[in-house]
Amino acid sequence: MTPLRIGLTGGIGSGKSTVSTMLASHGAAVIDTDLIARQLTLAGGVAIGALRAAFGNSFIAADGSLDRARMREAAFADGDVKHRLEAILHPLIGAEVERRAAAAGDDIAAIVFDVPLLVESGRWRSRVDAVWVVDCSEAHQVERVVARSGWTDAAVRSVLAQQATRAARRSAADAVIDNDGLSLAQLGDEVRDLWEATLAARR
Repeated sequence: MTPLRIGLTGGIGSGKSTVSTMLASHGAAVIDTDLIARQLTLAGGVAIGALRAAFGNSFIAADGSLDRARMREAAFADGDVKHRLEAILHPLIGAEVERRAAAAGDDIAAIVFDVPLLVESGRWRSRVDAVWVVDCSEAHQVERVVARSGWTDAAVRSVLAQQATRAARRSAADAVIDNDGLSLAQLGDEVRDLWEATLAARR
């Protein structure tokens, strides 16, 4: 049977990465688009030449990788920068995603595409069989990101303002994983139950 293609998404600080790790432990092949983007923009990465040509040496760090902090700041402040960045990265990410999906083979139950901006992109709905959204309150999102990254409250809220709303993500979801005030064990139970129910429905 062809593997089920699941698009997993959630706002910053929602716990999406934790859920993707749990799904991998259940046997899913997880393809992390954020990780692919980081690999493409490391020193010597496939995207570096095009990024240097488009934005100049000031956006390339001393080690030859993309200066991610500077690029993030510029993209948030200027929509044109964001669009030019996406025009370079998205085709490269898409090609690598499909290469990894093909390499996963047909003997696994599901491929999980971990895509932070799945709802915002508008391209993913046709590429997956189901969309799973990890959701929690904005207050919990801010708390988690501040704790793990040291960002200011204002910086986190600036990112949230540029992402899809909770309502938009939930409306796009075939399944919602609620992660508000749950312990890790409780979240794990919720993920396991959804995984098992999904596989059972395919039999």
